[in-house]
Amino acid sequence: MTGRRRLGLVAAGATLLAAAPLTAIFESWTWIAQCVLAVALIEGAAVATRTFRFPTWAQAASMTLALLLALTWIFPSGKEIIIPQPDTFAHFADLIRQAGEDTRAYGVPVPDRDGLLFVAVLGVGAVTIVVDLLTAVFRRPALAGLPMLAIYSIPVAVYTDSVPAIPFVIGAAGFMWLLVADNVDRVRRFGRRFTGDGRDVDVWEPSPLAAAGRRIGIAGMLVAVVLPLAVPTVEGGLLTQLTQSGAGSGPGNGNGTGGRISLFASLSGQLNHTTTIPLLKVTTDEPEPFYLRFAIADALTDNGFGNESPRGGGLGLGLPDPRRQAGTRLSTYTEHRARVEVTNDLQQNMAPLYTYPTGVNNLKGSWAYDPNQQVLYSGRTTTRGQQYDITYLRARYTTEELRRAPALAPDDPLMAYTATPGDATVETEVARLTNGKTTDYDKVRAIYNWFSKENGFRYSTATQTTGKASEIADFLTNKTGYCQQYAAAMAWMVRAAGIPARVAFGFTRGTPQGDGRYEITNRNAHAWTEVYFQGYGWVPFDATPAAGVTGSARSNSNWAPDVDRPTPTASTSAGPGAVVPDSSGDPGAANGPDKSGIGEDQGGTTGPGTETTDWTGLWIAAGVALLIALLLVPALRRVLVRRRRHAATAPAAPVVLSADGITDLTVTAETGRAREDAHAAWDELIDSMVDFQVQVDPTETPRVTAQRLVRDLSLTGEPADAATLLGTAEERARYARQPLQGAELTSALREIRSGMSGAASRKVRLRALLLPPSVLLSWRQDVAEWSTRAAERLSGLRESLTRFNPRRLLSKTR
Repeated sequence: MTGRRRLGLVAAGATLLAAAPLTAIFESWTWIAQCVLAVALIEGAAVATRTFRFPTWAQAASMTLALLLALTWIFPSGKEIIIPQPDTFAHFADLIRQAGEDTRAYGVPVPDRDGLLFVAVLGVGAVTIVVDLLTAVFRRPALAGLPMLAIYSIPVAVYTDSVPAIPFVIGAAGFMWLLVADNVDRVRRFGRRFTGDGRDVDVWEPSPLAAAGRRIGIAGMLVAVVLPLAVPTVEGGLLTQLTQSGAGSGPGNGNGTGGRISLFASLSGQLNHTTTIPLLKVTTDEPEPFYLRFAIADALTDNGFGNESPRGGGLGLGLPDPRRQAGTRLSTYTEHRARVEVTNDLQQNMAPLYTYPTGVNNLKGSWAYDPNQQVLYSGRTTTRGQQYDITYLRARYTTEELRRAPALAPDDPLMAYTATPGDATVETEVARLTNGKTTDYDKVRAIYNWFSKENGFRYSTATQTTGKASEIADFLTNKTGYCQQYAAAMAWMVRAAGIPARVAFGFTRGTPQGDGRYEITNRNAHAWTEVYFQGYGWVPFDATPAAGVTGSARSNSNWAPDVDRPTPTASTSAGPGAVVPDSSGDPGAANGPDKSGIGEDQGGTTGPGTETTDWTGLWIAAGVALLIALLLVPALRRVLVRRRRHAATAPAAPVVLSADGITDLTVTAETGRAREDAHAAWDELIDSMVDFQVQVDPTETPRVTAQRLVRDLSLTGEPADAATLLGTAEERARYARQPLQGAELTSALREIRSGMSGAASRKVRLRALLLPPSVLLSWRQDVAEWSTRAAERLSGLRESLTRFNPRRLLSKTR
């Protein structure tokens, strides 16, 4: 096997080793099997093309085609016949879009999502091609470390904790293997290796210099692994940063980014206001609908509740009847129908549903339903532009029913939803609030009632932190935040009381449009708490102050009333317009449908809606202005140089022209200045010739150049006299004892530049104005000169280092 083919195989193996850090991202090993298959096909194509001595472009094309075939076979759309079809590329685009959504929805390690696996295989395959070409074709294995490093940067960027050291060591070993293989191949091709005493050794026989290099490499790798362990770091979760920095969805809402809602209920953060974006249109026959939900978060950490991957059967199998589920008694309920229309601005793989759905129709794509989370999700399809119909049950509860709900047994699987990280502040407060309460419902109501204005809680789009306590302790102490904090804090406290709880994500009812139609925007994204009661399932509790929630439908029933709403008197609570007390969707007078689309201020009070200024146009204008400014830099440089030269050529005394030419002037003390002025004027003339694409011959004398300029451009009159003047001035400055003094060189430069401009085409004139070739040529020469000086310094430094031989020190010590 030739050296290039051997190096290609080593490059493929080194790339797979460099991909080892991706093990920190995925839960399983599916990705590595798919990457091995893709890399094998790519390298097979490379070996085949090199065997038949194909040119470099054909080798690159064959490897790219092999990667495309590998992706087609590993991630088929179902419409291929061995080779990719147009639908295949559309499927690839959907996978990339899905990967973008999953990166915002899942924390590491992530499950085997098709989009994420596709991006991983695509990235590793692309790096394999680049590394192969750099190593086997261009013989630059050191540069191949850059794309290999790009793979390692991915887990570093997304991993919430420090990336494990072992994958880094494996990747570094792959890179060292690549360097060693290239060195051995070079030795085999061009000669033998010698030891320090002049004895030649075999390719694989160790030599003192090679051993020293290996020791240095191993020592450097160990330092890179061990040193970060000793450096103190500042802790901070990536999910918390995402919830703090994502584009906000509006008052009372969870964060939204790029048509996606963050599925993490943080206990701290800041809600950024944005412009109002329509997301959904819902038409329902329910008089007072409750919240639409699409996901839940049930994995509690120190920072809040995170989302776990849903699991369930395909939508084609139908939805389970919630009335027949074990442990659920929906004795009082009403059945309703709704139609959901999703805009193109909402792209997520979880479809909004009302609680207890019994049927979903007309939803396009592959979808599955998780009966435990009660969410409808897809691995390949998003909600973008979807229109579907749902039937659902609206359950009704009473205080007496929930109070009679028995407590769960200690070994019940649902008790897993009572796990907490443990926090002294939470436990102390929960013990105080639930003291003397005997039923689960009474404990939950005590916690729920505590989140009230009377106890100091208020709505705010930003949390406050002291930096000295946990995030949950900060929130319970400062008592300011938005829906994520209220939902997560209540769920944590309910869990601390020994009762299952989780956080639900969804949308408030939106703005009513009449005839049962509601418009839901990004400002309606919301989070609330769900508590499990045996026999009644997951019951919603919304602890967020109703005044801070746009389109709130906070229940006014006797099981979860609005604790901040004044108690109605007998005269105001009765009448034909009164709402049924047991309705799970009763909004109450203070928190009814949002009819005006008004927003909230930082303190959570209702007021005239003010939207944050959309800075997109301003940023675009600023970017365009910056681009124009950068493009005008050469022109500005040319103007400044011309102005400096014109100032240097200002006349001191008039010059008398005669038929015989320019008269001799008396030599004065300004002789040196006159020479400099002539040289500056001549430099400006040469640059002008370069700008207007007039040939410059450095071997000509100034007089010959001036004569050729007049002849080639057919100059007459003042431009011709100006060219003659400039040529004579430069010639006298170079060769004569008496230089020309007092010449009107500035005017001559203007005349000759005007003549060259008139003789040039419009394209040449425009380029001379905006991108002067003389400036670009000067910059290129400066860069080349700087590179030469740098190379000379490096060469000198290398020679100095080669003179230093450690063996001399050893011999002296002896």
